[in-house]
Amino acid sequence: MIWDVAISGAGLAGAALAIHLGRRGYSVAVFERDCFPREKPCGEGMMPAGVAALKELGLETQTRGAEFRGIRYSFCGRVTEGCFPGSGAGALGRGIRRRELDAALANLASQTRGVVLYAGVRVNGPLRERGRVTGLLAEDQPVRARLVVAADGAQSRLRPALGLDCPARRKRIGMRMHFRHAVDAPARTHVEIILGRGHELYVTPLARGEFLVAALAESEALEGSVEEAFRRWWRAQPVLAERVCAAEPASGLLVTSPLAGRAQRRVLPGLVLLGDAAGFTDPITGGGMTQALQTARLLADHLSAVPDWNVAVLEAFDRERESALADYRRVTSAVLWLARHPRLIAPALDLMRSVPPLFSHLLGVTGGVRRFFRPGPQPEAHPAAPHAV
Repeated sequence: MIWDVAISGAGLAGAALAIHLGRRGYSVAVFERDCFPREKPCGEGMMPAGVAALKELGLETQTRGAEFRGIRYSFCGRVTEGCFPGSGAGALGRGIRRRELDAALANLASQTRGVVLYAGVRVNGPLRERGRVTGLLAEDQPVRARLVVAADGAQSRLRPALGLDCPARRKRIGMRMHFRHAVDAPARTHVEIILGRGHELYVTPLARGEFLVAALAESEALEGSVEEAFRRWWRAQPVLAERVCAAEPASGLLVTSPLAGRAQRRVLPGLVLLGDAAGFTDPITGGGMTQALQTARLLADHLSAVPDWNVAVLEAFDRERESALADYRRVTSAVLWLARHPRLIAPALDLMRSVPPLFSHLLGVTGGVRRFFRPGPQPEAHPAAPHAV
C-alpha cells in the first residue's frame, strides 16, 4: 500500500495534520514511538489562537484546562499585567497539561476516517529513491507514501538523518514540574512570568487545582544540579515559594535542552518538516503549541488545494509558514535580548504598564491573533479544495 501521507510523530503538529487530512479524504499513517498518555517537558499555556484551533478540531470540551486572560510579568518588585486583545472566549488562553492534550488529539486522530495511528512504533529513518523521499522505515519495515511529514519534535531523528540539522547557537535549558493545591485556592487569571538574572520562571494555572512551574535559563546560570537550581530559583520568590510549599507535587521534574533550533531546509522533494522538527524558537514567549496547530492546518490547506504535491507546492507552504511566524519571532528575539540586559527590564515593564494597548497588542502577536504592524486579526487560511481518494 502507498499512503497519501506518512507522518513521523503524533504530537500536536502530527496529530492535528492527520485529523485535518483524514477529514478531507486522504489516507494517513502516523507513527509515534511513545504510547499515550505521556509526559513532556513543555510549557502548557495554550494561547488564544491555539484555543481556537482546538475548537476547530472538536476538542473544546475535552481539553478545557484552566482559562487565563493574559500575562503578568514580575521583576524586582515591579509587576506589569496585560490581557490578550479582544473580548469573550476569543481573548482567553488555557492552561492544559500536555499529557492530556496529546492523548486527546492522538485519540481523535485514531478515530478519524482514513487515519491509522501506530503508537509505540519507532521510525528508524527515511526512504529515499532517485533524489526524493518516498517513505519511512518504521521498525525497519518500509512504509511508502506520496508525502512524508517529519513532525517528530525538537529532538527529531529524521532531520539529522536527512542532513538538515543545524547546531544550536545559544545554550539554554528548560525544566518543569507540576503541583496540586492541597486545599481550594483562588483561580488565577494570568500566566505569571517572574524574570530573574539568567533565568525566568513561569507559573501556569491548570485544571483540578494544579499549576505548572517551569524555568528557562542560560546554561551558565546553573550552579549545582538542575534540581538544586530549580528549587533555589522558586524559593527566592516569596509569594511563589509560599504557594509551592503549600502544594503537593503532581509530577516529577523534567528537563529539556536546547530551547531553540534550526533546519538547513524545511522541505525536500517528498518531505516536509513540521512543528518543532522544522526549527523552533525559544519558548520565552510561549507560542510553540499554538504554532504547531496553526501550521498543521496551513499545510493541510496547501495540500488540499492542488493534486500534485511537487516541491514547488511544498516551498509555497514553507514561505507562507515563515511569513506567518515572522512577527512572533521578532517579539521573541526582543524579549530574549531584554533578558540578556537586566538593567533594561524595569524600564521596559514600566513602559508596558503605562501604555496598556501596546502591551495588549504585543500579547496578541505572541498569542497568534495579531500581526505586528497590522492590528487586525490574522488573515484566514485559503479555503481547502475537496479531495476524493
